Amino acid sequence: MEPVAGCLACDLLVGARPLPGGRLAESSGWVVEHSVGPLGLGTLVVKTVRHVVHVAELCDAESGALGPLLRRVAAAVTEVVQPEQVYVCLWSHADGVPGHLHFVVQPAMKADMARFDAFGPALQMAMFREGAVPSETEVEALGRRFRAVLACSVDGS
Repeated sequence: MEPVAGCLACDLLVGARPLPGGRLAESSGWVVEHSVGPLGLGTLVVKTVRHVVHVAELCDAESGALGPLLRRVAAAVTEVVQPEQVYVCLWSHADGVPGHLHFVVQPAMKADMARFDAFGPALQMAMFREGAVPSETEVEALGRRFRAVLACSVDGS
């Protein structure tokens, strides 16, 4: 399936928009990137290479790879960022319309929970309201660390 024009996830995949940190890993029709949104430094996105908007549309290879990949990415976030918890959430709406399927793998940090006096979805909404996006320099530096950890784990070694 071809990339969809105007889809942020597709644009990032094909290089039509800048992607701080670059592609961190790829496995069985999925890619791992640092989030370009306001969910904090160390938040990764696991998304399909092809433009898919519903979990039910995944092919057997994509669905078979998803669970192990999410576990490996969550383990990488745990190792690199050392959060209190790692949230794994499905995000696939843009302006109330199903969008490119992607899972957010977010480190839940004690400092963020204290600063926003929130956790879980309330923490994520507070971070969206604030709108602060990590600097490209921070994302690039952390991306190098993630890439090294994921290179050893995504391929199963």
